[in-house]
Amino acid sequence: MKSVPKLIGRCIRILLFSFILLVILNLVLFIMEFTTQKGNGRPWIAAKETAAALCKIGGGYSLPEELSRELEADNVWAVFIDNDTGQVVWKTENLPDSVPMTYSISDIADLTRGYIDGYPTFTGEREDGLVVLGYPRDSFWKHMWPSWDYHLIKNLPFTLLKVLAMNGAAIFLIYMIANSTLLKSVKPITEGIQALSEGEPVHIREKGLLSELALNINRTSDVLQSQNDQLRKKETARANWIAGVSHDIRTPLSMVMGYAGQLQCDGRLTEDQRAKADVILKQSERMRNLINDLNLASKLEYNMQPVKSGPENAVAIVRQVVVDFMNMDIDDKYPIFWETPETLSVCWIQADRDLIKRAVSNLIQNSMNHNEGGCGIYVSVRQNGAKCEILVEDDGIGSSDEQIEKLNNTPHYMVCDENTAEQQHGLGLLIVKQIAASHRGEIIIGHSPRGGFAVKIVSGVIYRIPLTLA
Repeated sequence: MKSVPKLIGRCIRILLFSFILLVILNLVLFIMEFTTQKGNGRPWIAAKETAAALCKIGGGYSLPEELSRELEADNVWAVFIDNDTGQVVWKTENLPDSVPMTYSISDIADLTRGYIDGYPTFTGEREDGLVVLGYPRDSFWKHMWPSWDYHLIKNLPFTLLKVLAMNGAAIFLIYMIANSTLLKSVKPITEGIQALSEGEPVHIREKGLLSELALNINRTSDVLQSQNDQLRKKETARANWIAGVSHDIRTPLSMVMGYAGQLQCDGRLTEDQRAKADVILKQSERMRNLINDLNLASKLEYNMQPVKSGPENAVAIVRQVVVDFMNMDIDDKYPIFWETPETLSVCWIQADRDLIKRAVSNLIQNSMNHNEGGCGIYVSVRQNGAKCEILVEDDGIGSSDEQIEKLNNTPHYMVCDENTAEQQHGLGLLIVKQIAASHRGEIIIGHSPRGGFAVKIVSGVIYRIPLTLA
């Protein structure tokens, strides 16, 4: 079953695509989120700028008004701690009351890497002291012990890839487990649909996620099998009816032909009476041939005619048919010309010898039937690449383009129940088509370059001659 691996592959591709899409989407969201945040280095830069801008005036310190407004806008307070005394010698007006005014060396170490009363603090150094900026408590989070194992940082890319691979494997495993039930239900459904297309009976267990679909497929199979049984019965009845009628007509027809033959040769009858007997005899022969054709066409249509296929020389078969017709055409009304190239003496095909002879005979007889005034008939066998072509054409009255189109495309009434009034061609061409189809070949009907009718039978070629025939 090719459909189940395709379905599994499609599910895996969707899963991988979804996983990659989610990773990309998360990265985009992550980047978008972090671009809206304040940079980690910005508070430190602000502290250094404040320290650099703080001016000593007389016995005190002053900060430029523009920078003061910026700090105030961000709700940031600032202090300046003197190096010598550890005392706060300058502060902003919004300094909280909980902020100490005296600092030891250990206090300065703590506030540099951490907080003062929950306020994240950032420092900017000066020669005579230290500027400390305090940001709102919910503005920044500071990692107070920023030390990492060296090998952890060194192997971080590999670690990230490993974590990503493990996550992908976990997602895939969860996905396969979650869909295993569905996949188990899909396989018999696909097998059942394939069996339906081949005309086989189907019965799928009606359970699982797709039980309703299985039920409908089973019902469809039952309907199709019932229709096929009825069709087989009708085909068998039709074939039996044709065979029975053919058998029942042969006996009275033989009597009619016998008496007509006697009357034709009776010298006591007038010339006009013997001519009428001759007409009766010819029409009776025509009816006999029609019955034989009808019986053969029915057997070929319903696969009741066994095809004894084997390696045969198409040149020898067709040449024998031509010789037989030449011997029958006493008045030379329908001269037959053998136009097979002299270089082609053997053209091996896999065929039933009798059926091929019947097909060629029908084509030659067809040219005779449609050219009562006589015509030349040209028969040839040619090898075209990997194909063997048998061509029968004449220089008679031919057919119109519309008639050729119908002969090539309109089905015969024997194989179609519609538009029977438009299906004018006889059983002879139908039998030729059926014989070609039974040999996996085809026929091509068209105009002859000589102005008449042409039919080409195309069949396959056997290149390797069996040892028994060598």
